[in-house]
Amino acid sequence: MNTTKSTKISEIKRDWHLIDVEGQILGRSASNIAQLLMGKNKPNFVKNLDMGDYVVVLNAKSVKVTGKKETDKKYYRHSGFPGGFRVETLQELRNKRPTEIVRRAVSGMLPQNKLKASMLKRLFIFEDKEHNYKDKFMVKGDSK
Repeated sequence: MNTTKSTKISEIKRDWHLIDVEGQILGRSASNIAQLLMGKNKPNFVKNLDMGDYVVVLNAKSVKVTGKKETDKKYYRHSGFPGGFRVETLQELRNKRPTEIVRRAVSGMLPQNKLKASMLKRLFIFEDKEHNYKDKFMVKGDSK
């Protein structure tokens, strides 16, 4: 009798992915990033384990959106205090914290459960091409 083996935590192998979103559509690239963070690209994927990889996103400030989202899309938050409701447009958020645009888009595409926080910890977003993880992406054959 053949039975399917369930994936163990010790069998999880995490890779590093470098994604440049310059000129890319925000939602399309966010869904690809979310799939990498969840580990859906792996053959032994299970929903109850955090199997995802590390993802480094470059050029977050130059990500594109379609239509009139630059001025019409709004981000809402509340501090919890009376009068603490804040509204920010995509354009304002791009000027203040451009990395937050990609983080919120990816966060909305991850499952709304206890694994979400650990998945988001493996997401590293940078405004431009400079990043701190160059050693993770060594070219094969490079002796450095």
